[in-house]
Amino acid sequence: MQDLDVNNRTVKTHISNGVFVDKLWKELRVGDVVKVNKGEYFPSDLLLLSSGNEDGVCYVETMNLDGETNLKIKRCLEASLCLNEDEEFSKFKATVHCEDPNPNLYTFVGNIEFEKESYPLSPSQLLLRDSKLRNTDYIYGVVIFSGHDTKAVRNSTRSPSKRSRIERKMDHIIYILFSMLVLVSLVSSFGSLLYLRQDMVDWWYLQLPDDNKVNDLDDSNSEKYDDRFFNPSKPVQSAGLQFIRALILYGYLIPISLYVSIEVVKVLQTMLINKDIELYDDVTCKSVQARTSNLNEELGQVEMILSDKTGTLTCNQMEFRKCSIAGVSYGGDITEVDLAASMRMNADFEPFEFSIDETDGATRSFEPFEFSVSSFSAQNGNARLTKTEGPVIKGFNFRDDRLTNKNWIHGSNLFDITMFFRVMALCHTGIPLEDDNHKTDKLSYEAESPEEVSFLIASQEFGFQFCRRTQSLMVLKEFDPSSMKEVEREYKLLNLLEFSSSRKRMSVIVSNEDGQIFLLCKGADSIIFDRLADNGRAYEQATTMHLSSYAEDGLRTLAFAYRTIEAAEYESWNTIFTQAKATIGPEREELLEQASETIEKDLILLGVVAVEDKLQKGVSQLSPSFVTFYVFSLVPECIDKLAQAGLKIWLLTGDKRETAINIGFACSLLRQDMKQFHLSLSRDAESNNQVKDMKEDILQQIESSYKMVCEERNKEAPFGLVIDGKALEIALRGDVKDEFLQLAVNCASVICCRVSPKQKALITRLVKQYTGKTTLAIGDGANDVGMIQEADIGVGISGMEGMQAVMASDFSLPQFRFLERLLIVHGHWCYQRISKM
Repeated sequence: MQDLDVNNRTVKTHISNGVFVDKLWKELRVGDVVKVNKGEYFPSDLLLLSSGNEDGVCYVETMNLDGETNLKIKRCLEASLCLNEDEEFSKFKATVHCEDPNPNLYTFVGNIEFEKESYPLSPSQLLLRDSKLRNTDYIYGVVIFSGHDTKAVRNSTRSPSKRSRIERKMDHIIYILFSMLVLVSLVSSFGSLLYLRQDMVDWWYLQLPDDNKVNDLDDSNSEKYDDRFFNPSKPVQSAGLQFIRALILYGYLIPISLYVSIEVVKVLQTMLINKDIELYDDVTCKSVQARTSNLNEELGQVEMILSDKTGTLTCNQMEFRKCSIAGVSYGGDITEVDLAASMRMNADFEPFEFSIDETDGATRSFEPFEFSVSSFSAQNGNARLTKTEGPVIKGFNFRDDRLTNKNWIHGSNLFDITMFFRVMALCHTGIPLEDDNHKTDKLSYEAESPEEVSFLIASQEFGFQFCRRTQSLMVLKEFDPSSMKEVEREYKLLNLLEFSSSRKRMSVIVSNEDGQIFLLCKGADSIIFDRLADNGRAYEQATTMHLSSYAEDGLRTLAFAYRTIEAAEYESWNTIFTQAKATIGPEREELLEQASETIEKDLILLGVVAVEDKLQKGVSQLSPSFVTFYVFSLVPECIDKLAQAGLKIWLLTGDKRETAINIGFACSLLRQDMKQFHLSLSRDAESNNQVKDMKEDILQQIESSYKMVCEERNKEAPFGLVIDGKALEIALRGDVKDEFLQLAVNCASVICCRVSPKQKALITRLVKQYTGKTTLAIGDGANDVGMIQEADIGVGISGMEGMQAVMASDFSLPQFRFLERLLIVHGHWCYQRISKM
């Protein structure tokens, strides 16, 4: 059904004389020129010829390919910029020479011969199938690869065949029944042989006429005496035929119809799951979908759950919460994660009550408003709640009078504060969205990640509004402290050094209206701190303390830094960088990385930002209700119930250990009554950087922890294990993994920090093989596909990171909280009913 839906989509295709008509995707051929409008998917791999923007730029969302929510910028060749109207294609003719079809998403080599000139092509001109056109009215492109030759299809992997334990048990039963059938048939055949030899050979009515009499008979009657099927004088032959007869007669011993009947029941069960109103999400208008009927009853046998964090336990919707600028921390609100974690630690929050004054006899209506924590006691856990004035701004949940309402102009380090906001407003790949209603002067944004969107919203609130960008220009509306007015300033975008998972940072090089050249950089704190100049570490100590505090609050952090570049230094570096960009071949990435390293150095630290990834509904422990209420009352939640049902839950996240621990407390994975084990490399072992020393260090920690587990196993307190990335890398090695898994499977909750996508799949496979128990993996992004396919049951969440996880999964959920009903209710019912049948 999905194939039919995709194949029968239509796209505007050029036929002749500048005329475009609707054509089915399945009818497209290489060389067809197509027009794709805003919000539509690309039907094939296309070569970008032109776009609705004057500079030939278009924005592409690749969520379904790589799980990234970022908008990628694509640029057409200058030679084809003129092809921006339907009529321009009446005489268009060109020849494209390019590489053969391959699965590499990020490489493309070729050239186009147009108007007797040859132009080189790069990945910047390639629009991949399954990507969507965003923030561009239309584009024209020519089909390069179609159908099974497209890079998206070449990247697709066949899902592994998964069968439930009952199905495998049925196979064994069928083998046994078939063996019994063969045995019964053999006994029947052997008995027939013995009886035929001893007794039946003398029975006169089974005697065949002798040959002389047969010859005297008419030929037409000779078939009456055919001895091919029974001849008492040939008992072995007759016994063999009797064996075949027995197989046919006793064949009903094998219940062939059972397979068909069970399959019918399973299909009906999937219909019950799909139509369950309790599994419908009103926000996204999506419900749980059983994408296979093989594993219904297996849901009731799950014992291990391996879960991603971002987008799975959390919403992947970022809010700007806190920041540290020039060594001063701003933003004092307690976060949702911090409150939930405190509650899980048995903190006693004061009940907050208010009454409605109805002395005038009229019923009053109340506007929605937000509560924030104005004071919080770490010792007794008491929180005092106050009403937060002003409207709630999506993506911006920051409260500090020292920065808001332009009060930052009174700060002591005004230049550093200004540069901090400029980095926030300029170092990104986002674009402003036009407001059709023009009701407000505030803009909304789309960017590479939810973090960037929250930064742009925050910079706008602080008085640095990013309002326009072209291919080479970025425009800000800045609040000028000297004139106390808003001024519009243009920054020339010289270079963009893109973010990648290996670089863990992003930089832009811009020049202001005075000709000064700045490199603005943001990235992981460990990466930025390693690249600071000696005179750029003034705020390092204070910022490090704030980083630790933000991580403990469950916030995600990024560091901001900058440097000033002399014109001569920039010109020489830009020559090297341009040559690296023009290189075609496997060494291109390495040359670009080397060029970036030479300029991203001697940075001056400005500070850090902290954003909050909100917990999903049903995962958090916060449940406010109005009129008379306990604002942070405990409610029975998904993970609590799964734990009560005896399921062991592993959290696999790429976050820091402090952040992961706080998320663990907030969503009940860790509890105050748990005995916790923390595995991490000691400073001595890490400084030596010797694998042997690291192994010995980790083994020693594992052995001491497991000894404690054995000693206290009879006590009621459960165990929790937290392991960081470097320790996990050592623990998964061949000679250590058995000891690690022995400890881990005895813990109720396991949290693995700084985990790569490859490690997620490896952990899932090892847990499945070591325990032999039914494992379930749940995630929402392309980085979770390996884990989902490795597990006995894969569950994909249709969230913010595309459909890659859903397409690879066995069941899809709109939110994590539906996992509780899917396993405990439907899994239980399906297993019980199939077993009885």
